[in-house]
Amino acid sequence: MTDPQATPAPAQTPPPSDPAADTTPDVVSVSAASAPTSSGLKRAAAGNPWGLAAAALLLAATTAAFVMAWNTQQRVKSLEAELVRRQQDSGTQATEARTLARQAEVSAREAVAKLALLEARVAETALQRGQFEELLQSLARSRDENVLADLDAAVRVALQQSAITGSAEPLVVTLRQADERLARLNQPRLERVRRAVAQDLERTRAVAGVDVAILSIRLDEAVRSVDELPLLAQPSRGAAGRSEAKAATAPAAAAASAATGWSDRAQEMLGHIWAEARGLVRVTRIDGIDPLLVAPEQAFFLRENLKLRLLNARLALLSRQFDTAQTDLREAQATLARFFDASQRRVGLTQELLRQVAAQARQLDVPRPDTTLSAIAAASAGR
Repeated sequence: MTDPQATPAPAQTPPPSDPAADTTPDVVSVSAASAPTSSGLKRAAAGNPWGLAAAALLLAATTAAFVMAWNTQQRVKSLEAELVRRQQDSGTQATEARTLARQAEVSAREAVAKLALLEARVAETALQRGQFEELLQSLARSRDENVLADLDAAVRVALQQSAITGSAEPLVVTLRQADERLARLNQPRLERVRRAVAQDLERTRAVAGVDVAILSIRLDEAVRSVDELPLLAQPSRGAAGRSEAKAATAPAAAAASAATGWSDRAQEMLGHIWAEARGLVRVTRIDGIDPLLVAPEQAFFLRENLKLRLLNARLALLSRQFDTAQTDLREAQATLARFFDASQRRVGLTQELLRQVAAQARQLDVPRPDTTLSAIAAASAGR
């Protein structure tokens, strides 16, 4: 007799479930599959204890599988949610990146436009700067050319003045002013001209100048002293006569003092009488006869003739005619030595004065500033 529990009833197939409505198909299928198995296990466990253990093990394995499946399902759901979130974030970031890219493109276009505008302005500024530099160079060249023209004209005028006056002073002053002007400009292009000016200035300074004003004053002094110079034929009774009178008065005064009883007035009168007596006669040696033939009334014309000679020499000095001045000075010296008493101090002083004037009144060779003129011409030509 067959045990009714030995043959298990066939498991009824559960009705199919809607996959759209069921959110956990795997768990439901596992439960459905395990439902007949549990009933079968119970029936098998009733007849066989080993079957019960096997059924318990199977139930535990089924439960563990169910739990693992549920955990896996949860993890899949969480992964799906994370993927969805990350996909949404990626989309948002992609949208933002596209927006930023469009903004960067717009900014790049604006930067390119601004750069093009700046390049155009830089090119315009460079062009204006070049034009400005050319204008400055042209102005500098014009200024340098004007300076060179002024220097050339000033040097030539000073050279003419030096030739007319016979003095190097006008040329020295002009070259000094030219050197100072070039030093203020401080242009490398004009440095050669400045060196040439310095060389000519040193050569011109080395020439000793004639001080015509001082020589004219000395001649005026000689002219004023002519009226007081003693002649050989008409000796002066000035200082020399007074000195001889004093010398002659000495013995007379001694004799008068020796005589007792004379008054001081008598002694003074005797001294004057003795001096007058000694002054009436004078012995002088004259080598020529011409001074003796000068009459007293002709002495005036002799002195006036000497004055005219000295005045002519003075006018010749003022007009820079040194040869004529030298001739007049020689004639004046000869007249002094021939008709005037050279033993007198005034005559000796006048002769020495005329010798000094004759020694200094000479024509000077003023050096030409050819180096300066050549340097100016070279700088004007642009060499």
